[in-house]
Amino acid sequence: MSTSNTPHMQNFIDGAWCDARSGKSVKAKSPSTNLILATVTSSDRVDSQNAIVAAQKGHEILAKMTNWERSSLCNRVADEMVKRRDLLAQTLAEEQGKPIASEAYPEVDAAIAGFRNAAEMVKWMEGSVIPAETPGKRVISIRQPRGVYGIITPWNFPINIPVEYLAPCLAAGNGVVWVPSPSTAICAARLMECIVAAGLPDGAINLVLGPGQSAGDEVVSNPGTHGIGLTGSPQTGKIVAQRGAGKPMLLELGGNGPLIVLDDADVAKAADAAAFGFYFNAGQVCAATGRVLVTRKNYDEVAERITAYANNLVVNDPLANSTTMGPLHNAGGILKTTQHIEDALTKGADLLSGGKLLAGQKSDLFFAPTVLGNVSEDALINIDETFGPVAPIVVYEDEAGLLQAANSASQGLATSVYTQNLAKAFQFGEGLQSGLVNINSPTCYWELHIPFGGAAGKDSGVGRIGGISMLNEVTQVKTITFDIT
Repeated sequence: MSTSNTPHMQNFIDGAWCDARSGKSVKAKSPSTNLILATVTSSDRVDSQNAIVAAQKGHEILAKMTNWERSSLCNRVADEMVKRRDLLAQTLAEEQGKPIASEAYPEVDAAIAGFRNAAEMVKWMEGSVIPAETPGKRVISIRQPRGVYGIITPWNFPINIPVEYLAPCLAAGNGVVWVPSPSTAICAARLMECIVAAGLPDGAINLVLGPGQSAGDEVVSNPGTHGIGLTGSPQTGKIVAQRGAGKPMLLELGGNGPLIVLDDADVAKAADAAAFGFYFNAGQVCAATGRVLVTRKNYDEVAERITAYANNLVVNDPLANSTTMGPLHNAGGILKTTQHIEDALTKGADLLSGGKLLAGQKSDLFFAPTVLGNVSEDALINIDETFGPVAPIVVYEDEAGLLQAANSASQGLATSVYTQNLAKAFQFGEGLQSGLVNINSPTCYWELHIPFGGAAGKDSGVGRIGGISMLNEVTQVKTITFDIT
């Protein structure tokens, strides 16, 4: 890696740092200052092809190791991340834009725990002995790695989301080709430095920095990869599913999950949880609160508390410890957020706070925390994921239509219900078409070992990340029979 004042980030393929074969590079900028942070090599299909060949060799070495040996590798990566914790958090704040104290350090700590969790769980993966009808036959099943995994990760959690895939793949014995979002390539390279320092076999995990349309598409479509993991938008997920047709797919896609406030809810607790979910990481979270569904009975209190929460946020430099919300990561986020707000207002919503860019900042990506009241059901912000710091509140006269309204959305990833009635909790918990339903907790409540993914029939993906579910996703069952007669 470069040691100049402006670092240069490279690929890591087959045990060595290297530039793209084309020699092309791009500049990485800070969303909060517009300053150049680094140059980044820009790879294409050839680089991904080389990484796939290397990953096959890495897989062959890993597959011969015991689960305990691969567990040790995961713990060594975690140890290296602990050593570089400050650098990882600072890079997150500078390149992604999240506040260093309240969000960047916690993300790094979660990623460290992700490697530790995979290290522990892989030691206890079990097969089974299956009774046979035929006399003299014995049947067992074991779990084995699939081979080479192509992993494509986004920019919103550029340290922790990769670990959700890399750690289980490594623990299970898969070789990996990892293509992260180009706009957080520095974060990816810093994480890769930790992996390299842990002393993995050459080719075990390969980093390819480049555009999804070329470097990423090659990883998805190349017959040398045997499984695909993606966290991204529903639109990208559909393309990946088509390009990698026939391969095992783990697709964690978008969400616009509602937080539902029933009449008997602890309204203050519900409103505060909704607000946290709206503005955490400036709303750039797949499990963010997409909208609040509330009856007229509780609307005023919900709107007042969310507005107060928004007005008390400190939107500023992500490197300042006092900052509680940073900028949006890119101009596309600003555009979509603005369009959704304008559409909602045109359709009769009330602007209770925010709704505009913040003046006096070093970049034009700082957006005021926004609250919209009385949002109509046909507003884009109620239908589509915004991925920005906007709190739309949709009001219903009574509870009768809330379950149907929540299930009418095209996405079904994470949902919350606030109620103090056990029967209602079960009714909504079991009836909501969502992969995760949190009762009396924010939509974005999740722990690393809990299964997480989209509901069938929705646009939020397939498969489950998290804990033993993830290890099962990246392994395959092999059945072996014995004739002992």
